[in-house]
Amino acid sequence: MSAKGLWVSSVGLTLLLAAIFPVAPSIAQDSSDKKKKPAAAPRETVARPLTDKQRKAKEARLKKELETPWKKWLNEDVSYIITDEERKAFKQFATDEEREQFVEQFWLRRDPTPDTVENEYKEEHYRRIAYANEHYASGIPGWKSDRGRIYITFGPPDEIDSHPSGGSYQRPSAEGGGETSTYPFEDWRYRYIEGIGNDVNIEFVDPTMTGEYRMTMDPSEKDALLYVPNAGLTLAEQMGLSTKTARFQRTDGTHLGDPLGGTPASMNEFSRLEQFAKLQKAPPVKFKDLESLVNTRITFNILPMLVRVDYVRVTESSVLANVTVQFDNKDLQFQQKDGLQKSVINLFGRVTTMTRRPVTTFEKPLEITIAPEMLQKLTVERSIYQQSIPLAPGRYRLNVVAKDIIGGNVNNYEIALDVPHFDEEKLASSSLILADTIEKLPTKSIGGGMFSIGDTKVRPRLGDKFRRDEKMGIYLQVYNFAPDEKTQKPSGDITYQISKVGAAEPVLNFTEDLTKIPNASANQVTIEKLLPLKGLEPGAYILKVKATDKKGGQSLQQQSNFTVN
Repeated sequence: MSAKGLWVSSVGLTLLLAAIFPVAPSIAQDSSDKKKKPAAAPRETVARPLTDKQRKAKEARLKKELETPWKKWLNEDVSYIITDEERKAFKQFATDEEREQFVEQFWLRRDPTPDTVENEYKEEHYRRIAYANEHYASGIPGWKSDRGRIYITFGPPDEIDSHPSGGSYQRPSAEGGGETSTYPFEDWRYRYIEGIGNDVNIEFVDPTMTGEYRMTMDPSEKDALLYVPNAGLTLAEQMGLSTKTARFQRTDGTHLGDPLGGTPASMNEFSRLEQFAKLQKAPPVKFKDLESLVNTRITFNILPMLVRVDYVRVTESSVLANVTVQFDNKDLQFQQKDGLQKSVINLFGRVTTMTRRPVTTFEKPLEITIAPEMLQKLTVERSIYQQSIPLAPGRYRLNVVAKDIIGGNVNNYEIALDVPHFDEEKLASSSLILADTIEKLPTKSIGGGMFSIGDTKVRPRLGDKFRRDEKMGIYLQVYNFAPDEKTQKPSGDITYQISKVGAAEPVLNFTEDLTKIPNASANQVTIEKLLPLKGLEPGAYILKVKATDKKGGQSLQQQSNFTVN
């Protein structure tokens, strides 16, 4: 079989790999001893040197002045949605560059659609701030008010019962019943808030009649007749079963009258206190049990999994890290439910700096549901998941924690991420990916979903093991060719070489001119090929892909090992 006969298709896009380790420059300053001169007589000067105390005070004032925009972002813009861990990490940063990177990643890890330019979460957050300032301002800005804080954190409520003028009010039975007069108040109801629960009711009261509503745990706080003797009595007080004085002897933090029929569970003092505390917190992480495992070492009940990371250039200062996780279905536990076999894996990932400062997290429940008669066939297959994470160039630490919910097995995988920086003046490339699937995506699916790189689906083969009856996908992006002055096209070629490990001669050596590759440009050349493996004997092989830029006088080579079974 000829070399060209081994190849099927060529088109283009995806991934990059070039780790750059920044080297901090060292500065040496030479000094020489000089002959001392006689000291001059002291004299008064207009400008005296600062004392250590004055110098430190000046530096502190300067630091405070420079930090003002960042403090505003921390204490105003994201005050209600930033977690305690993120706040602590932010306060430890010493440079504006670190803060800028943190802010960028802060929004990226909350972006529901990271593959698009828009960040819907960020846009909605600032829309809520603007709405709160417009509708809930009184003597303070709307975002600082209790209603503004709840609106910004949890969005608009599902129902609002508003009493802007107060007035006559018929109490519900849970508050003792009976008629009274109230201050202005609002009741907000959320059908569900993650981390808090269902049917969440929040009450805001304006006892000062100034428009400044405050969140309260005490439903009697809105009662304008609370301190007026024999006015606004509850049903039990009207019937002589209780007295108004008894309201002030309660120990649950309220001045409510005793309800007829007993106190409902929703009015329990501990339930109200718990809800009040949770409403003050930032939105929670879904899988707290997995997040805690990031900081521990797993030594038993290991869930086998494979993890790999590939890099694709987005811009010179932004790189897409594709984290791919694979499980062998034979290692998963299945449970029969509603006539079907089901397996569930909770997946949690966290990217931090090398000093453990958080950068971003991701989490995903992976479910496999299949008919019982198909289970045996499924167990010889694999389950693959991929998460794309935009990162700035630099070195990070990745932890991936997986838990088999049915079997209880857990794995905590840790790896360093060397996110490359791409110099526009140098020839560079993405990761070399060996894939089991390379195919064009439908127009409506471009840029979305797992394994999507531009308009192509590229699913990596973790372990790089292939059967002879399969086709091995080869995917690589090469960047920054020197353009021709007239055509602005690149000039050069790509050489592919496959050698059996230990053999002197390659089994395949093929060179392709860049002009033959569709959509090739000086900025980026995408290599996308499928290699039938039936012509290769079983064994271990090395694939080398070399790009040569004839115009720029540069070349680079990527290589990867694979096995044919």
